[in-house]
Amino acid sequence: MKAGLRLFSFIFLIVGLSFLLFGCGSDSNAEQDGDGGKQKLVVGTDATYAPMEYMDSDGNIVGIDIDVVDAIAEAAGVEVEYKNIGWEPLFPAVENGEVDFAVSSITITEERKESFDFTDPYYFANQLILTKEDSDIKSYADLEGKEVSVQINTTGHVAIQDLLGKTSSDIVATETMPLAINEMLNGNADAAVGDNSTVNEYIKNNPDTELTTIEDDSFEKEYYGLMVKKGNTEILELLNEAIQKVKDSGELEEITGFAVE
Repeated sequence: MKAGLRLFSFIFLIVGLSFLLFGCGSDSNAEQDGDGGKQKLVVGTDATYAPMEYMDSDGNIVGIDIDVVDAIAEAAGVEVEYKNIGWEPLFPAVENGEVDFAVSSITITEERKESFDFTDPYYFANQLILTKEDSDIKSYADLEGKEVSVQINTTGHVAIQDLLGKTSSDIVATETMPLAINEMLNGNADAAVGDNSTVNEYIKNNPDTELTTIEDDSFEKEYYGLMVKKGNTEILELLNEAIQKVKDSGELEEITGFAVE
C-alpha cells in the first residue's frame, strides 16, 4: 500500500512539474501550428500609412512593409498574423508582448532604442514638406512661425518640435498622417510634414490637388526597422537572419525599389 502511494505521489509530482514548466514559457505570442507546422508570429501595425501599410477594399492589410515582412517570414520559415493596432497603441503592444514585433514605417532612433530592440534596416526614407502651390513656404526654415500638421510621435513630429518648440501651439498633431494632410487642406495648418513615401503616395492619388512637396537637407535620412520587445534576442536574431537572406537574394530591393545596406 505504501509502495502504491509512493508511486502515485511520484506520478502526481511529474504531472505537476510538467504543468509548471509549460506555464513558465516565453511571454512571446510565437506559437507552433497545431499540425506541427510553421511557427506563427503576431505582427502589429498601423494600417493608415499608404503605400507602406494600409487596408485594401476587401479589408486586408497590404503595402510595401507588408510585402517586406511576408518575404522575411518566408525566408525565416515562419507564418505571420497581422493586427491593425494603430500608431500610439503599437508601442505598448510590443512592450507588453501583445505582438511579437511591429512593422509600421518605424524609424530607428536612439531614443526608441532605449526602450525597444530593432532589426537591421530594411528601408530608408526622408521627411517632406507638403503645402499648397501658392504658399510662401520654400524650406524647413520657412516653417518657423507657421502652423504645421504632423502625425503624433513620429520623426516628423520631432523635427517640427525641434524647430517650433516641444509645446508650440503651432504644431497640429494628429493620430494619422492622412488626418495631418487633411488639417492642412482644411486651412488648419500651413503645411504638413511626413515621410516621403506617404506624402508622395497622396500626391499620386490626388493629382488634381494643387499641392507641392519640398525636400530639405535639414531633415536627416531615416532608416526603418522591425521593432521587437527589448531583450527578445530569439525573435531579433530570427528576423535579422531572414532580412539578410532577402537582401542577398535581391528580393528586398525588388519590393522596395532600392538597396539598403
